[in-house]
Amino acid sequence: MNILRTAALLLAFALPAHAEIEIQTVTSPGGITAWLAPEPGIPFTALEVRFRGGTSLDAEGKRGAVNLMTALIEEGTGDLDSVGFARARDSLAAAYSFSSDQDSLGVSARFLTENRDAAVDLLRRALTEPRFDQDAIDRVRGQVLAGLRQDAKDPGTLASQRLRAMAFGDHPYATSGDGTLESVTALSREDILAAHRATLARDRVYVAAAGDITAEELGPLLDTLLGGLPETGAPLVDRAPMNLTGGITVQDFPGPQATVLFGHQGIKRDDPDFFAASILNEILGGGRFSARLMTEVRDRRGLTYGIGSYLVGYDQAELLMGQFSSANATVGQAIEVIRDEWRKIATEGVSAEDLERTKTYLTGSYPLRFDGNTPIASMLVGMQMIGLDPDYPKTRNAKVEAVTLEDVKRVAATLFREGDLRFVVVGQPEGVTSTDGP
Repeated sequence: MNILRTAALLLAFALPAHAEIEIQTVTSPGGITAWLAPEPGIPFTALEVRFRGGTSLDAEGKRGAVNLMTALIEEGTGDLDSVGFARARDSLAAAYSFSSDQDSLGVSARFLTENRDAAVDLLRRALTEPRFDQDAIDRVRGQVLAGLRQDAKDPGTLASQRLRAMAFGDHPYATSGDGTLESVTALSREDILAAHRATLARDRVYVAAAGDITAEELGPLLDTLLGGLPETGAPLVDRAPMNLTGGITVQDFPGPQATVLFGHQGIKRDDPDFFAASILNEILGGGRFSARLMTEVRDRRGLTYGIGSYLVGYDQAELLMGQFSSANATVGQAIEVIRDEWRKIATEGVSAEDLERTKTYLTGSYPLRFDGNTPIASMLVGMQMIGLDPDYPKTRNAKVEAVTLEDVKRVAATLFREGDLRFVVVGQPEGVTSTDGP
């Protein structure tokens, strides 16, 4: 679970109030919808495709199948083996990447205008006619297994796995989409084919493009690229439970310091109080050195090199989380400081000065992330997936500015619940033991 990436996705859809980005809604002759930001100045196009569902669609007992299948898409298609596919791609000066997480399977493509048709056709073949050769499966499986063995030695990964298992019960979110050594080793070619059928379907696809392409050109391209996929895939997962309770869980791990993940229930992206929650989180534990957790835990007490909190939004669950590392001897002190700051923001809120400074930061900093076709296309497809409309970039900053001091005080009192904080400590913390809880 890439928590930081998910948190950034929720907060990064910002453009300055004066920005003028033309977002067109395009519907192909076959009924596929996409968002387009045309920019003919440079002769290339960035295309982003997302299929909702991701690794949460793994069949029972087949954890890791979607992840492995995703990594195999570029390993050959039709009469092209993995080497032939790579050569064909490179000859077009095209770039493709494929990824999956708990909620989506992503396809990113960049291609020159002069090679557009050939680049799209090659990508079409990869998506609709993957070879899944056994030698490629074995090779990529070996890479995944090596990553899983490395994860077993990483305290941050272990903390994330433990917290997910505690939070989400028997829901797919409770386990890593990468699978386990046992489940990935047991996957067959038929399992890979089944994962492909389950995830790559037209009933769950979102598309965005930015660059040197018109709406008239994009429509037929969508049908060419995606029209050969199945109409429907596997049913999407239901709402995840939230089983976290307050307390501390310690998992022994040798070393001079411990890694700590902490959190409780979060807030939905479409909640009317989401912007107030985003501002509060930025004040408490955002990316700036002026954030309260950074000031109190790092600067004043020297208990960590860095600490932060973030809002996490999955399709079917929400968390408010944070993470830090500290020497084993000081973990307990750091936990108490965090609890104090959680309690203070809930009971005292924030100052008018903090509110205004944070609004200025949130409305002015994020546009730096969206300075080219590729990040814009990624932004647009992400906006679609969380239910925003094409006018959002024009209205977002006004929504931030509309948050009042009374709003943040009210939201802080309900969102930040110190007693519900669950701390997962991976290390050998001195004087810190597991308390009652799952």
